[in-house]
Amino acid sequence: MTDAYREAGVDITAGAAAVERFAPLAASTHNEHVVSKIGGFAAAYALPELSNPVVLAATDGVGTKVLLAQQHHQVAGLGTDLVAMVANDLLADGAYPQFFLDYMAVGHLDPELAAELVGGIASGCREAGMALIGGETAEMPDLYQGGHFDLAGFGVGVADRNRTLPRGVEAGDLLVGFPSTGVHANGFSLVRHLLDTTGLADQPLADGRTVVAALLTPTRIYVRSITPLIEAGYVHGLAHITGGGWTDNVPRMLPATLAAEIDVSSWAWPELFTRMQTAGELTVDEMRRTFNLGMGMVAAVAPEHWSAIQAACPDAVRVGKVVPRAAGQAIVWREAEHE
Repeated sequence: MTDAYREAGVDITAGAAAVERFAPLAASTHNEHVVSKIGGFAAAYALPELSNPVVLAATDGVGTKVLLAQQHHQVAGLGTDLVAMVANDLLADGAYPQFFLDYMAVGHLDPELAAELVGGIASGCREAGMALIGGETAEMPDLYQGGHFDLAGFGVGVADRNRTLPRGVEAGDLLVGFPSTGVHANGFSLVRHLLDTTGLADQPLADGRTVVAALLTPTRIYVRSITPLIEAGYVHGLAHITGGGWTDNVPRMLPATLAAEIDVSSWAWPELFTRMQTAGELTVDEMRRTFNLGMGMVAAVAPEHWSAIQAACPDAVRVGKVVPRAAGQAIVWREAEHE
């Protein structure tokens, strides 16, 4: 039966070999709350004690960035991307990320490739303070052909019910941006179209990287830098700038009566974004609704906390302020004088 299954395209032996490689990678992320061991049918995790706990969950993938990474044989960073997309979403709602599970779907299971991907996931989990407590590897030769694969992930966080975000966002709050490491893991269907139809891929950037290398830079995980700001009570709201860019994500942390006024002169788009805009002849509105433009997370904070935030996160940038909403506009872009 095992030989017949292999002839049908599924190699159980390779799957067992891959799991053996995964176990020490996952173990490197474990903490005192992990109850189970890799290899069981389900994973067990003892949640930390909070006075009024609420559990938050998030799931995501890395989209067609997988195809670009596979094409250029640089897949390890995808694991970090995967964890980042989930951990940053949990953080945006005020949660402490706790544990993570991955789902890897492949046409043909290559234990070396699988271990490289899980190694990236484990690295991301360590950065996010999450325990990798389980996952699933599915070999489906008729669904994923030509060596293709896909990744998805699921994570759980906890928070005190009275400290979830957004909370207390009000007119006059500052909007503070936390720089990204690049495009992160959204917008890659457009990115790949630009690479295929323009000369963008061959252009070097001023920092010495190729455009492709910059595009494949893993997503920044903001847990370590922003969690202390949440704990200190500085943060009223957070927006993770992913699919939908600034236009769709910043308003998600705002009450219906308020808007985000963004000072377009407060930061310069990194070169990678300007190159993409020029190559694709993309409008500013398209760029704002597709990409993070150099800021992967935006916080609403009380003005009196700005100095403390600067001290804790020197790379943070004041990008605007919260204002009363007018004419139904949730986000307004304008030149503004810095106070």
